[in-house]
Amino acid sequence: MSMIYGEHIRLRAAERDDVKKFCVWINDPDVTKYLAMYLPMSTVDEENWFERMTKRDPNEKTLVIEIRESEGWKMIGNCGVFGIDPINSIGELGIMLGEKDEWNKGYGTETMILLLRHSFDTLNLNRAYLHVYAENIRAKRAYEKAGFVEEGRLREGVYKHGKYDDVIVMSVLRAEWIARKKEK
Repeated sequence: MSMIYGEHIRLRAAERDDVKKFCVWINDPDVTKYLAMYLPMSTVDEENWFERMTKRDPNEKTLVIEIRESEGWKMIGNCGVFGIDPINSIGELGIMLGEKDEWNKGYGTETMILLLRHSFDTLNLNRAYLHVYAENIRAKRAYEKAGFVEEGRLREGVYKHGKYDDVIVMSVLRAEWIARKKEK
């Protein structure tokens, strides 16, 4: 797969050299506050994850989120489409923005728009969905800006930080994506 370019970011294939940075991010409690992770991860754990990831269907491999920085690119997170169901043409989207100094700059929304474009225009999906913790107001707003709509709620669906939280299911349908593109 070639790189996917947006206005301010690009998505590229994850490389072995990225694992050390991923490991830093997934051990930062601020970064993982709204992710399913709850245990510290070693470099070996992350290297094993990378090995398993390289054996996945190419359409489900992790992509690195980068922003242009003077003469090059700065890695700020990762994302991807996974759990692709070819019969029903659906896939789940996921994102982790690890560079905290790049939060609240619109990169999450732009990443999700690029993932939606990839999902519908490249992978030929009919429905792209995700799960977000109800407490994660910032992410939910970014997803809504990208075109996601809430379609359901798993009441007290996750236990994290000593309490239960609802998990919101959000999605975009191909028809909604096409209509949105025509509006612009």
